[in-house]
Amino acid sequence: MIKQPSPNFDDRKGCDAPSLVVLHYTGMKDGASAIARLCDAAAKVSSHYVVEEDGRVFQLVDEAKRAWHAGKSFWRGIVDVNSHSIGIEIVNPGHEFGYRAFPEKQMQAVLTLCEGIKARYALPATAFIGHSDVAPLRKEDPGELFNWKMLAAHGIGVWPEFKAQDDEPLTFVASEKLLTTIGYDCGIDEDGLHAALRAFQRRFVQHKVTGQLDSESAKTLRAISRIS
Repeated sequence: MIKQPSPNFDDRKGCDAPSLVVLHYTGMKDGASAIARLCDAAAKVSSHYVVEEDGRVFQLVDEAKRAWHAGKSFWRGIVDVNSHSIGIEIVNPGHEFGYRAFPEKQMQAVLTLCEGIKARYALPATAFIGHSDVAPLRKEDPGELFNWKMLAAHGIGVWPEFKAQDDEPLTFVASEKLLTTIGYDCGIDEDGLHAALRAFQRRFVQHKVTGQLDSESAKTLRAISRIS
């Protein structure tokens, strides 16, 4: 653990301890640039941790404090996600600068970090979510190349386990209820619902991020809503 203090934090509001962990990618050309920005007082952004591609972990903000990573966001009725969460930035250039797979060393470091957080706060697997989950109209990270399945195998996040009834047809309108049950903000119109569905697909149907309700996405929605 490498200490790299950021001035960008304040006190948590409305809770004593985090109940969520939000995973991001940095979306910058390299890790050094990302850390510099997260530690720049003028930028007014931060995270609790940054995980480099080689597996190094930097702590920028104490877990007891509120880092500024989620922005305008929502999850299961929580509108101040920063106050209720720990933010982890994972170094990756992102969709703007050449999105690529996350190296094994990096994913193992993310897993170890998350396992420690989970144990410290007795968090359920469902507490681990992506930035795109809490801000589907604005964000894509950590994206469709992130290995959520591996993390879920270790209790960090969830992964679908299908039953026969999951194959039943599902209308696009009905999908909103399941997305809301899981935690998404589907907005007030179809654009919001499409965005929430894309965010869901980035995690659970990663080869098909369309925002359209196909049979595979419908089946997966049923399965995930059952364990959320």
